[in-house]
Amino acid sequence: QVQLVESGGGLVQAGGSLRLSCAASGRTFGNYVMGWFRQAPGKEREFVAAISRSGRSTNYADSVKGRFTISRDNAKNTVYLQVNSLKPEDTAVYYCATGERVTIVTPPTEYDYWGQGTQVTVSS
Repeated sequence: QVQLVESGGGLVQAGGSLRLSCAASGRTFGNYVMGWFRQAPGKEREFVAAISRSGRSTNYADSVKGRFTISRDNAKNTVYLQVNSLKPEDTAVYYCATGERVTIVTPPTEYDYWGQGTQVTVSS
């Protein structure tokens, strides 16, 4: 089992920035691809970004490319999501997740472990 705890969400104005963190425990963190997803009210959970075990490879949803950056620190068992130039449509609960057999292009249905989420609200 892998336990995941997100933090860093909040209320920001459009154009603002946040850094989301996800602390992992329970297994060897460096063995797992990590992903960030989000879910807005009334919408399905959607992929945001993913990062390989080493951190050398990343993948982003088109809607966040150039604005969001995923990174990881394997020594701290933590994955980050730097979110810049926020828009009202970025408002959602943001989740980190991982799985036993996921890659950086795996859809959310294949992920095994999820955090509780952190709320990001962007005001216009």
